[in-house]
Formats: sequence, structure tokens, C-alpha cells
Amino acid sequence: MSVTYNKLHKRLRRLTGKAIQDFQMIEEGDHVMVCLSGGKDSYTLLDMLLSLQQSAPVDFKITAVNLDQKQPGFPEHVLPEYLQSIGVDYHIIESDTYSIVTDKIEAGKTMCSLCSRLRRGHLYTFAEAHGMNKIALGHHRFDIMETFFLNLFHGGQLKAMPAKLQSDDGKHIVIRPLAYCDERDIVKYAAWKAFPIIPCNLCGSQENLQRQAVKEMLLEWDRLQPQRVENIFAALGRVRPSHLLDSELFDFASLGAKSEANNWFVDNDKEDKDVLQEMPLIFFPKTAD
Repeated sequence: MSVTYNKLHKRLRRLTGKAIQDFQMIEEGDHVMVCLSGGKDSYTLLDMLLSLQQSAPVDFKITAVNLDQKQPGFPEHVLPEYLQSIGVDYHIIESDTYSIVTDKIEAGKTMCSLCSRLRRGHLYTFAEAHGMNKIALGHHRFDIMETFFLNLFHGGQLKAMPAKLQSDDGKHIVIRPLAYCDERDIVKYAAWKAFPIIPCNLCGSQENLQRQAVKEMLLEWDRLQPQRVENIFAALGRVRPSHLLDSELFDFASLGAKSEANNWFVDNDKEDKDVLQEMPLIFFPKTAD
């Protein structure tokens, strides 16, 4: 191993371990399902977890799982051959979600929403059936930043991609151990390790995705002022609710209050209602995510 790539491996390993520690992603006796797509991120995720497993302060199991969505041209032999060569426990789920997505989504439209829901459903079901209590995904720092700006620009919300979350039904814990890792490091590492990359033509490769536009914006920012992107990412972990405008997140109303809040609008006043309709979204009750 060259000095350069030894440092790269150590940096990725250290950042992965720090994310696991900061968010208590993996604990004693956990069975981690590593979702392997065949892309650089998921290969790197599996590699980092296998490396950390050797010296981790807790015992945990790893199973690599791939969902074969039956997209045309998908090389079905690549992942089994690779996983057998490194001696890791694995399983391939076969489900023709590709036909469902292409049947429901008209040509030229982005497939991400439906594709991700179908994929998530299959993976959650498999994890529950096989006692895998943690589901590890390969999203990295740039993925989190892109999601933050997508929600900011198009959803009117300060919301990113969490490093750890619980599924809506409460049955699954999803973790993103590469949350602190730089995509550029992952690209270099994947090339050095010569992972057998399988291109995806379902979602991330679609040129008309808003995510692609955000990615290009971040890359341009990073080129012009490298520290800017780093500072924005750091800000996601240094939130001050008292310095924002979400009255449900912070109790502004009680600050210096001498009595209960009064209704400053007359409910049946048509002019008041018209004015309210023109106010920014922040003044309206929140809707469910």
C-alpha cells in the first residue's frame, strides 16, 4: 500500500468510525445489513465496516445485501463473485422493480421517488425477516449537503439527510456511516481498490434531476471558495433554534411574556384572510413530511 493511499484509507476509516461513535450507530450484538448497489459509495461503506469490525470495541455481524431490480444489462454475476472473493456473508434479493418504475413513470421524468420507495420496502422487509436490526446506506457528506439544499430551495424546509434515523413504523434503524466522508476521497479510494463498479441507469444518472443541478452548484462553490462548503456542512451540526423562526421548535412566545397569547386577527375579517393568504409559507401551519 502506497503512502498516499494508506493515508486515504486511514482518513476514511477514521471519519467512518467517528460518525459511528458520534451517533451510536452500531452497538454490541448488532446485525448490520450493508446495502450494496455496486456503486463506489456502497463498496467503500462495506470495506470500511469490514475494516472497523476487526478492531471495534463491540461485536457485530455484517451481511451485504443487493436488490437486483432486473434493469436491462445489469451484470448479475459481478456482485456475487466479488463478495465471494472477499469472504463476506451476502444475499441477493431479486425483484423486477425496474418494470414497475418504467411502467408507472413516463419517459423523461425522474424515477427516484417511486424507485426508492420500492427499494426501501424490499430491503426493510428482508431485514426484518432475517433479524438485521441496522440498515447501513452509503450516503456521504455531499449527499447530505445536496439533500439540504434541495429541501431549502424546493421544499421550504431546513432539513437534510440524517446520519441515523428510525423508520416510520419504528421497526428499523437506518445508519449512514460515511456521513463525514468526502466524495472525492471515496472516488480515489474506489479507483485504487479497483472495485467492480456497476453503473446505475435508474436514478442518479438522470441528467434532469434537481439533485444534479445542486451537485454542480456545490462543486462550483468548492472550486471558488473551498472552505464555504465545509462551513455549511459544519453548520448542520451547530443548529441554534433560538436564532431561527420556527415557533414550534423554540418557545419564542414565552420570552418575557406576562400573559397568554392573544388572537391578533379577526377570524371573520375577509381582508385579514386575504392578507394571510399572501404571507410566506412560514406563517402557515406545518404539513406532515
